[in-house]
Order: sequence, then C-alpha cells, then structure tokens
Amino acid sequence: MRIFRLAKILSVASRFGIDEMIFEHEPSGHLAALSRIFHFWRRFDTPRAVRLRLALEALGPIFVKFGQVMSTRRDLLPLDIADELAKLQDQVPPFSSELVLAQVEAAYGRPASTVFAEFDATPVASASVAQVHFARLKAEDGGNEVAVKILRPNMREVIAHDLALLDTLAGLLEKIWSDGKRLKPREVVAEFAKYLYDELDLMREAANCSQLRRNFTASKLLLVPGVFWDHCTTTVMVMERMRGIPISQREVLLAAGIDLSTLSRAGVEIFFTQVFRDGFFHADMHPGNIFVATDEEHHGKYIALDFGIVGTLTDVDKNYLAQNFLAFFQRDYKRVALAHIEAGWAPADTRVDEFEASIRAVCEPIFDRPLHEISFGRALLRLFQTSRRFNIEIQPQLVMLQKTLLNIEGLGRQLDPNLDLWTTAKPFLERWMSEQLGRRGMIRGLKQEAPNWARIVPQLPRLVHQALTREPAPDLAPVLNALLAAQHRQNRLLGLIVVLLAALLAILYF
Repeated sequence: MRIFRLAKILSVASRFGIDEMIFEHEPSGHLAALSRIFHFWRRFDTPRAVRLRLALEALGPIFVKFGQVMSTRRDLLPLDIADELAKLQDQVPPFSSELVLAQVEAAYGRPASTVFAEFDATPVASASVAQVHFARLKAEDGGNEVAVKILRPNMREVIAHDLALLDTLAGLLEKIWSDGKRLKPREVVAEFAKYLYDELDLMREAANCSQLRRNFTASKLLLVPGVFWDHCTTTVMVMERMRGIPISQREVLLAAGIDLSTLSRAGVEIFFTQVFRDGFFHADMHPGNIFVATDEEHHGKYIALDFGIVGTLTDVDKNYLAQNFLAFFQRDYKRVALAHIEAGWAPADTRVDEFEASIRAVCEPIFDRPLHEISFGRALLRLFQTSRRFNIEIQPQLVMLQKTLLNIEGLGRQLDPNLDLWTTAKPFLERWMSEQLGRRGMIRGLKQEAPNWARIVPQLPRLVHQALTREPAPDLAPVLNALLAAQHRQNRLLGLIVVLLAALLAILYF
C-alpha cells in the first residue's frame, strides 16, 4: 500500500515540477541537471508557490492540512510560498451519511436516533479531519439545538500512513537540499504530527472551547459556544449551535446594521486580551471560523468556532512580547535587542549594538509610511527573519502567535481598510504593562503571595531555632555561639515582622 502511495506522490511532484524546486537547492547541482534532462519537455509558466499549493491539493486532505500548518512557519519558508500556502482551503468532500451514523453509534454504543431528538445526516461543514452536523437534544437532556462535530472514520490509520511518508521525504530533503539542516524538515513534520494528533481528540478540542468560553464569560465582544460534556467523546463533540453571519461577508454585515469599523477594533481587542490577559488564544482564526451575531441580545458580537488549534503563552512570553511591541511604538531598538537577550532567546554574548542596528534597519522604513499602511504582523515576521543572523531560535508558540496576528490584521482590514492596528493596540499594551509592573501589579502580586506568607511566617522562629541548635561542625562553633547570643533579639524582630505582615494582609483583603 505504501509503495503505491509513494508512487502517487512522486507522480504528482513530477507533474507540478516540485522535484525541480527541490533539486535546484542540491549543492552539487547534479540532481537538478538530471531532472532537466529527464523532463526536457516540461515548461512551467505558473509560479513555484502556486504549483506547490496545487500539488498538495492533488495529494489529498492530510497534505492540504500539512500545507496549512507549514504556512504558519514563516520563519522558515520564503514569503511567496508561505503566502500561497495560506490560501489552502479545507473544503473536503464529506463522508457518507451511512458512515456518519455508524460513527455516532460507535461513539455512544447506540443509534443516533436514541441519542438525539433530531439529527441531520447532511453536514453543514466538512474539513480534512472532521465534519459538522446540526441536531437537537432530547427533551430530558434540555432539548437544545446543537452542532455535532464528528471525526472522519479511520483517520488515525490514514494520518499515521501519510506522516510516515512525510517523514521519509523530509529525511531525503535534509540530505539533498543545501538548506535542509537549517530548515529542519523532520522537526517540522514532527511538529505537524503533534498538532494533527491533537485535533484527532475531540475531548481536547471541547476542553479548549470550554476554557475560552470561561475566559470570556462576561465579554461584550465575543461569544463562545457551550459544550455538552455528557454527549462528548474522543470522536464526537457536541456544542451549542451558534447563529451568525460569516465575517467574510462584508456586504451582508453592512445590511444587518453592523458597524464594521467598531467590529474591526473589537477584533484587535479580543486578540490582545486572549494573548496578554489569558495567555491562551484561538490560533486558527481564519474567516471560516469566525461569525458575527445579529440577534437582538448579542448584536455585533464575534462568534468563535473550531477550537482544534489553540496557542498558549507563559508569563515570560507575554512580558517579552509586550516589551517588544511597546519598544517598537517608541522606536527603542536597543530595548528590543535587550528583550531578546534577557528572555534567553539570543545568546548571552550577542553584541547588543549590532543586533540593535539590524533591528533598526528593519523598522525604520516601516515608520516612514502612514500608520494605517503598516502591517504589524509583517513587522514581527521581519524581526524573526533578522533574528536568524544572530542564532536566535524562534519559539513555536511565537510563530503560531505571529500567524494568528497576520490573520487578525487581514480580517480587520477587510472590514475597515483604514484600521490602524498600532494605535488600537498601544493603549491596551500600555495598560497591561502598568498592571504587570506598576502599583496594581505589585498589589496583585502581594495578594497572590499572601496565603504563602500566612503559612510560612509563623514557622520562621521554630525553623531558625532548629537550624541554630543542630550539632555543628567543630569549625562552626564560634559562629553558632554568636548566633545563639542573638537569638532572643531575632525572635523579637520576627514577632514584629509577623505583626506588620498581618496588618498588610488586613489592608489588602479588607
């Protein structure tokens, strides 16, 4: 079976000239020459990036998904290829109604008719990994209208098979491509496998959805569907049915009375809230996954769907990003360079002045343009590319963030061509930095640590006494005698500290 699949891959690669694209990077040049001899009749008027996209589409859903994920690795790919791969659409033919009903029965151990009051076997959306159907729960379960996401049958076997081939091809690429080792294709395939296997577990996606909904429970900007946990399995996810207009239908939104300028700014705020407040963000925000509510209660709110891919950031990541963004606003390129080194992503011996000069060369041309023409995402991308020269490893979570930022920026400017992402984001970032590093940040930190102080401080006199009365080594005797002589004074000082801390806790909590 694998040999036939490999034969198809080679045939498609030859048809679209993918072999030529690869062999031209082989250091000796011999393979490229042989390819031209054996394919002397081929003439390609189509750009290489377009041919690569068409080849992936011809190879099927898993390769399409691989192209989509690769489009996020703009730190590795040439821009023309990354931009073209971003156009890949997951419009895959649905699997049959019989298989749908079989998958539901396998998940629940009983037919769909006994699980749902109504179930539409015709899908409303179909992707490479799963498809979505509308249904209604039984009255005893609440009678809610729901969307049911069902995993394609036998996906794990299909994916394992194609991933094995991708890994083999990546290994060959490392050997024959001059940039093979730097681009680390096998590591890229392994990263892709992780994302893909995560998407195969719909319980994980349901958990992502639930977390995002909890983060935005009281939001006036974003709606996230509720999850019906009693009906979720690893192969079936049941969530609240959401109604709205796709974000890409600009004219329909205008006809529904949606203020597109306000909507675009709200999208920026939602994104930065996810990133800097929560460190947990929806990382697949293309137009097919975003709707706008038009009902009276939620008019103009965003609706988020499809939670298979989310990004997470640590406090270190968030602090690094905020410092970088604010330094960009202020044209403080030295601060950008230092942020990289302090985060440990640039070697400690990096010449700050040289790194600063390279960053200035990237950023200064940007600031000579009107603000509404500046691409925030592109600026971050160019910074990543500049970082290669200084042996900086770009963190995977930041690459995912940069891809999502490009999506948000593109969507925002489709809604409002004059969207100024910099001006919209700056107040949010300044407020966040103030909360983290200013007076409010200090007070919040004290509150978070207060329970630990309340537990530890009363134990300090006993712990100090135990340490001081242990049998000492002979050469420590003079030191111990001096410490014992001061013990009474220390105990009185510790008592004073306990009183002061108790007073501080009373102020903070009451």
